[in-house]
Amino acid sequence: KERSTFCFFLLEKMLCACSGEQFKFEEPPQSPESLATRDFSASGLSSRTVDWESKFDDAQVDEVESTLKEALSLNYEEARALLGRLEYQRGNYDAALQVFQGIDIRGLTPRMTRAIVWRTRPRRTRAKADNAAPGMMSMHSVSLLLEAILLKAKSMEELGRYVEAAKECKVILDTVESALPNGMSEGIVEDCKLQDMFHKALELLPSLWTKAGFLDEAINAYRRALIKPWNLDPQMLAGVQKNLAATLIYSGVEASLPPPLQVWDPTTPKNNTEEAILLLLILMRKVAFLEIKWDPEIMDHLTYALSITGQLELLADHVEQVLPGIYNRAERWYFLALCYSAVGQNETALNLLRKISGCSEENKKPHFPSFLLGAKLCSQDPNHSHQGINFASKVIDLADDQNEHFIGQAHKFLGACYGNAARVSALDSDRILYQKDSLNSLNHAALNGKEDPEAMFSLGLENALQRNLDRAFDNTMMYSDMVAGSSGKGWKLLALVLSAEQRFNDAETMVDFALDEAGMMDQLELLRLKAVLQIAQEQPKQAIETFRILLAMIQGQREVQAKNFDQAKYLVSKELAERKLEMTAWQDLASIYTKLGSWLDAEICVDKAKSIEFYSPGVGIQQACCVKLNHCTRKHYFLSVSLSIEPDHVPSIVSIAEVLMKLGSQQLPIARSLLMNAVRLEPTNHQAWLNLGLVSKMEGSLQQAADYFQAAYELQLSAPVQSFA
Repeated sequence: KERSTFCFFLLEKMLCACSGEQFKFEEPPQSPESLATRDFSASGLSSRTVDWESKFDDAQVDEVESTLKEALSLNYEEARALLGRLEYQRGNYDAALQVFQGIDIRGLTPRMTRAIVWRTRPRRTRAKADNAAPGMMSMHSVSLLLEAILLKAKSMEELGRYVEAAKECKVILDTVESALPNGMSEGIVEDCKLQDMFHKALELLPSLWTKAGFLDEAINAYRRALIKPWNLDPQMLAGVQKNLAATLIYSGVEASLPPPLQVWDPTTPKNNTEEAILLLLILMRKVAFLEIKWDPEIMDHLTYALSITGQLELLADHVEQVLPGIYNRAERWYFLALCYSAVGQNETALNLLRKISGCSEENKKPHFPSFLLGAKLCSQDPNHSHQGINFASKVIDLADDQNEHFIGQAHKFLGACYGNAARVSALDSDRILYQKDSLNSLNHAALNGKEDPEAMFSLGLENALQRNLDRAFDNTMMYSDMVAGSSGKGWKLLALVLSAEQRFNDAETMVDFALDEAGMMDQLELLRLKAVLQIAQEQPKQAIETFRILLAMIQGQREVQAKNFDQAKYLVSKELAERKLEMTAWQDLASIYTKLGSWLDAEICVDKAKSIEFYSPGVGIQQACCVKLNHCTRKHYFLSVSLSIEPDHVPSIVSIAEVLMKLGSQQLPIARSLLMNAVRLEPTNHQAWLNLGLVSKMEGSLQQAADYFQAAYELQLSAPVQSFA
């Protein structure tokens, strides 16, 4: 301890001697090269505060002592750099900063630049002219002064002076870059710490700007580190690329590319997100080729970036490219299932989830999230309702009492699957049982998940489908209260429930109120509902005007998306929904004009709908409606085409049965068979029951006809203007 203190005291005296304050050297310094010709780092760069006694051992003190004995050639700036380093290592950041302030960095920068240029020239060229530059700084002197600037910046960072620290750190980059405008070649100045100091400054500068809150400057600093080849090792280069990508994604600052990179090319990133995705894809490629180590943060950032841009299929491709051992099979399949389900490929996602629950994974720990996702996907497709019941039941069996949230979610999906199973069931006994189980599960979900509005909405929807209109209205009102009236589908369901109660005027008022609160896509759907309500109130002119507004808004949306093509390509599902809504609007208009006897206008509307989607069962029905009443053969043809497109399309089945009933008594058995199938597919379709009654009456079964007419009448009293589903 005494020896180390003495050495430090002697170095301070030597600093005073160099400045001429207390005594002078007997001989002037012979060369600017001094202690910088050796590496005096006692223990490397450190920003931690430690005790002096624990910092130096005897060997290090001996080294300092032997150096101080030869210190007659030490100049003032170098002595300050050494003393500042020692103060920094001791954790005395204020003292270190005070020492570093005494170094005239601005005055030394030109000499440092010339020295770097001179010392990094090819050895043969440098050897011929060594005698021509006797006063040239050595590379070790340059490295020592660069280290002093770096430590000065780090001292300011420790003191919270981030902007000043960033400006000091930038001096290092400016100095080296002015000397090496084309970057740093491999193996340059291997005998000094210039490259090491420069690399540390490259990493530190963007971090300082980030801490100071200047995110645009941080992005520019990251880009500056990547524009030129600075001989960074692969892992450090990957770290800079990853940090730049993260800053671009999460900063919320749109920083344009610097002028040298603003090249008009199809592959040039057009915004921050595209630039980040490009960087992350490069990093994933490096991981795949084992150029860098696996970093889960890269996949996390890429997942988020591709999710917000809707490129989930691209994400799935890169998940599949991840080397084995990083994810186990269940995690990999679950990740892929999430990607495919997000882009609407539910069948592919379900196939992957079936593997997780298959025999190959029986002996492994059950993958809880995959069962929950499987139940959710199955609840959206009636054809997978029974498999969804199995998935949801597994979740309930695996969840313990502490996972009330997941139990509530499982019961919500279980109720939806039971409801779908009831609607596709061929037996009345099964249908009644499934409907009861559906309401029980959804009531359980709504009771446990009091903070989950979707459970309440699902309960309201199921009650509406089962024509429990009072309960459906109460459930939907509770849902609207839970979401503070911000859900378009909630307003739509309320309006449909009111229309099922034959309160068309109240339903239209509800839609008008909802139009002011809903988003664009919800507004389009609500406008169509408003037009249908006006048709139900026998207001064709008002309905035509509403459809005109709807089609104009869809066209306006399409023009906006065409201008912003780069963003529109990420919204494929939204565009498809708009096209489907537009086609349905033209079909509804064709139906209005047909009832008004305006056949030419009706045919124009049908052609418009057909141009959007040619193979649509609804288009076939409208084509049949446009045919004159006595042309039953042509009607039959159009409806047959419609039925061949979608065999279970109930309106097509009912329409073709109506045509067959007009062809004579010989076609009545076929018509009855079709109508019975329609009733099986949609038991609440009053048109099917009505036509069954007509068929029975024509066959002479008057009592059976009366029963069918009674069922049709009761169902019509509770029929909404649109299907609840």
